[in-house]
Amino acid sequence: MRVMVWNVWWRFGGNWREREQSIHATLEAYRPDVLGLTESWSGEGTDQPQRLAAPGGLHAAWAPSPFPAIANNAFGDPGQPGIEMGIGLLSRWPIVAVEAHELPAARRGRPGPAVLLATLDHPRGPLHVIVADAEPCLAQCRALAELATAPRLDGPLPVLLLGDLNAGIDQPTLAPLRDAMVDTWSAAGADPAAVTFDSALPYAPHDAPDLIDRRIDHVLARPGRPGQHLPVHGAFLAGDRPCGGVYPSDHYAVGVDLEP
Repeated sequence: MRVMVWNVWWRFGGNWREREQSIHATLEAYRPDVLGLTESWSGEGTDQPQRLAAPGGLHAAWAPSPFPAIANNAFGDPGQPGIEMGIGLLSRWPIVAVEAHELPAARRGRPGPAVLLATLDHPRGPLHVIVADAEPCLAQCRALAELATAPRLDGPLPVLLLGDLNAGIDQPTLAPLRDAMVDTWSAAGADPAAVTFDSALPYAPHDAPDLIDRRIDHVLARPGRPGQHLPVHGAFLAGDRPCGGVYPSDHYAVGVDLEP
């Protein structure tokens, strides 16, 4: 089972159409079974997960989220009326249930980010997938860990958390998730120095020293039941090469191959 997570950078940068072609090309090359999307968009009668799912016959879901704010971006884009920010999911298997949850607010006066919890109709049983775009906030990571370890999600398959968590796996804010779940990148023995928010990318915001040149996008998992094995067969970065000269996003995607 190939699982990926990717921050696809909304419609920022002024070249979102060209970037979306590069996203399509990357997905065609890697063919994920499950893909979590952060900073995805919706509007004009469609949404980005639907557009990305269609060529491969995948299933899609999308939910709005107030984080990150569209108006506050390093490129000074004025925003596009009617185009929302949110999180999405693509799945090889039918999506039979979707829940939206709100994480605790990191600052007073504004709502916390949204979380998408989906149940997929996997041949071996319900597959629960959480997609999140969280701030570097301990309370939000505690809430994510509580959701991911809820007994109602127990079953024959692992519970997956796919997210841009805006922190490296070794940073203190991710401690609740490190304690509750497996970092599949580390479990695969992948390069510990790998980064998903690369200063070499043309879209990289160099005014974010706490985030830049870190692996801040994660595929975390926990066994469906205590004592179950969670085999991880490999991990990789995707979107790290421009397609047609255009990089797809300001983040690289993270992919892992799991045995369900």
